[in-house]
Amino acid sequence: MTLKPPARSSLYGSLDLLVLHVLREDGPLHGLEIADRIRERSEAHLKVEEGALYPALHRLQGRGLLLNEWRISDKGRRAKFYDLSPSGTVALDEEIERWRNHTRAVGRVLDVPAERLP
Repeated sequence: MTLKPPARSSLYGSLDLLVLHVLREDGPLHGLEIADRIRERSEAHLKVEEGALYPALHRLQGRGLLLNEWRISDKGRRAKFYDLSPSGTVALDEEIERWRNHTRAVGRVLDVPAERLP
């Protein structure tokens, strides 16, 4: 029996976390820049489709985790740029800790040596 490659849900289950992290590291950015940074940092293993990205941005903004401002992009087009709000920074730190705890728990089940876990 062989395992299939990870389903798209593996990306979309962590999309909010990835968006918040990219914005903390590089923000403010417009949507396509966010998607590009995720793709680049994952060495093209994760590709965020617009149909998932923009609902995530609106969801995060609705939760008060993002700020936005209309600006002119490097290509001379008007675009909405996103950045973390103070609440977004707190939420990101909490989510990273939850992700680390989850990763350690899964690693223990898979017998991954403790020194290799985050």
